[in-house]
Amino acid sequence: MFFFKKRSSDISYAGLLSFMETDIHSHLIPAVDDGVQDIETSLLFIQQLQEMGIQKVITTPHIMADRYPNSVQTLTAPYMQVKKVLQEKGIDLAFSFAGEYYMDEYFEQLISSSSLLTLQGKMVLVEMSFIQAPPQLHQWLFSLIAAGYQPVLAHPERYNHYHDNYTQYAQLKEWGCQLQMNLLSITGYYGKHVQKIAERLLADKMIDLVGTDMHHQKHLQAIKSIKTNKKAFKLLEGYNFKNKELTNT
Repeated sequence: MFFFKKRSSDISYAGLLSFMETDIHSHLIPAVDDGVQDIETSLLFIQQLQEMGIQKVITTPHIMADRYPNSVQTLTAPYMQVKKVLQEKGIDLAFSFAGEYYMDEYFEQLISSSSLLTLQGKMVLVEMSFIQAPPQLHQWLFSLIAAGYQPVLAHPERYNHYHDNYTQYAQLKEWGCQLQMNLLSITGYYGKHVQKIAERLLADKMIDLVGTDMHHQKHLQAIKSIKTNKKAFKLLEGYNFKNKELTNT
């Protein structure tokens, strides 16, 4: 008797990410940052996310003064191009954009000078340096909250400078941050050290939201690999992420 290994093209990924419903972190507007570079790839990734159970995508291009000086003015036209193609293809999925703001001195100016691009209501996705936490972090978060916003810190498990000072995560929560974990962190995609912290944050119920942070084909393939990663899938599916609360709003 012969046994044939199932080809990856034969595997169904239907419903893989149903536990999320809404993806709040991705880079699917073409040619505006280090994410997808053309409409065809945007369309492919959005279709794949829909197949995996995502009902709503709030894509979040980088907004970084010295590298990706994006704004509603630079993002609206390419976003509308993707939106138009989705409509033409009859893809019934809610698709909108916000931003992933890099916290620096320029960001502090943005808080007071303009309306920030939000995930929902006043929820703002923010990130910081992977090398070290900025000394003004508390001040910037305070300013953000004082302006009426809810900071959502992207991929806290990836900030190596917190790994040996785990209590800082509780400090971030005390300062009013919600924490958004990257889907692939729990799989070891970013390294075992990141995976270990992600698992600990989940165990301690510190994580509020989860996102794909999808940029490119490698991310898509890694997300699909969760299908056969029983440990990772069990952790993700069994956690009470708040993403579903954003689906119908």
